[in-house]
Amino acid sequence: MSRLLLRLLLMSVLFSSTAYSSLVETVGLIKPSVVGIGVYTPTGQPKNQLYGSGFVIGDGTYVVTNSHVIAKELDEGLLQELVVFTGKGVAAKVRIATLIATDKEHDIAILKIKGQPLPALQLAQSKFKPEGSSIAFTGFPIGAVLGLYPVTHRGIIAAVTPTIIPVDDSRQISIAMIKRLRDPYLVYQLDATAYPGNSGSAMYDLETGKVIGIINKVFVQESKETVISKPSGITYAIPVKYLHQLLKQHNIKS
Repeated sequence: MSRLLLRLLLMSVLFSSTAYSSLVETVGLIKPSVVGIGVYTPTGQPKNQLYGSGFVIGDGTYVVTNSHVIAKELDEGLLQELVVFTGKGVAAKVRIATLIATDKEHDIAILKIKGQPLPALQLAQSKFKPEGSSIAFTGFPIGAVLGLYPVTHRGIIAAVTPTIIPVDDSRQISIAMIKRLRDPYLVYQLDATAYPGNSGSAMYDLETGKVIGIINKVFVQESKETVISKPSGITYAIPVKYLHQLLKQHNIKS
């Protein structure tokens, strides 16, 4: 074996080991800030329903998710309340939450929870990350059927792409697409597969753990893949830039 080949193999092993170690440490720091978003119904069976994922920011009492995750109206007759699920496993705790800010255009919602603050994640700057950047996201892809167990997926930013794609036939354009055609914005397209329960998950930098986007499995996909008869497994994320804007509008420190 040549010295060059041996050196390349050694560098590959060292790089893989370092990347693995970095991911393990980052995921360990991220998980305490990952929460579930749902509804608590005191007279219901089940009492707790998980609709999506979210993550803690700011002073530890603010939670970010997708606005479509909390779009369903609460039933006052059943005393339903919007809640955040914290902890891990079957002993997860329920925290009452209040919606304090929403940006439906970019599908972002900010909740305020009662009680002691939780560990918060740091947000990256508004500048877009370049294509090819390594990322990961942690949330609840299949809900909480077996308990609250956060799952991590990793991949790269495959593209920075507009929310709207051109169509060949005007009959393929939906009302939602027409509205977004007036002011399309850029989102991240990922090569990692997310599921509906992942909506609202933090997408973060593998090394720093800083949030660079919010996983969006429904809102963006509907506008970009309307013309596809069998929707793909492509995943999208809303850039943190738009979260920064919403926080500034409501004077919330990140």
